[in-house]
Amino acid sequence: MLHRSGTGGPAVVLLPGSGMVGLDYLNLHERLAGRTTSVLYDRAGTGWSDPAELPRTAAEVTGELRDLLETAGVPGPYLLAGHSLGGAYARHFAQRFPDAVAGLLLLDPFHEDLVSRAPRQVLDLLAQMKGRELPEPSPEQLAAAREQLIAFFHAWPDDVRVPLAEHHLASWRTAWQEDGNLYDEVSAELRDAPGLPDVPTIVLSAMGRDAVQAHLWPEDLLREINDAKRSLHAELAASVPRGEHRVIDDAGHGWLHEERPDAVLQAVTDLLHRTAP
Repeated sequence: MLHRSGTGGPAVVLLPGSGMVGLDYLNLHERLAGRTTSVLYDRAGTGWSDPAELPRTAAEVTGELRDLLETAGVPGPYLLAGHSLGGAYARHFAQRFPDAVAGLLLLDPFHEDLVSRAPRQVLDLLAQMKGRELPEPSPEQLAAAREQLIAFFHAWPDDVRVPLAEHHLASWRTAWQEDGNLYDEVSAELRDAPGLPDVPTIVLSAMGRDAVQAHLWPEDLLREINDAKRSLHAELAASVPRGEHRVIDDAGHGWLHEERPDAVLQAVTDLLHRTAP
């Protein structure tokens, strides 16, 4: 599923994080459409796109995206804005199709070396979690989550708010499924592919509190994980001649684009200026 708004180029293509869908970025998309063409899409197996078995390889996802943009007649080269897992896919797209990329905006992106840089406890916990069956939520838990989601999406249009909340309630396993090959197969694809092309690149690191991460990790361990993430993001930005690293201290990982839309919009604006002929 692809939705396009706005005019001009390069088109900004938003690549959602794991378990997220294009409509999670709708408010950002509408503001971007005032500056250039903006594209929302759902990967196969997510959102309102066709079903697909998860997890998928980065090559499958990036090949699909390239075909989808060409079929929809969205002219390249593109400014790819990838969030979390979507940031890894944006990098792989640029590695595979460098001529189709005008710039990169990586929003707190996954990095293949994060686990090796993180404390040993992270490796142990990931090993314990791999293959574990997730318990079904109770009716009471679902009702509470529904209320929280609808309240969270208060800034979304009325005709989007409830369907989007209901979608997340019905597909809450998607993030777990998409991440199933992240630390081995997808990480290997990133390591084995060519380096990033010489295009303007901005990497944003979200260092503020994230409710989901705070639930998963003790505070001291999360601090170490974030320190490793910030270092890797700085190295990633430094790996390209026109790379820049920006740290956002007051936004969390999952909803950086909603908590600090101004920082994201500024980064897009800066990249549009740097990609101008």
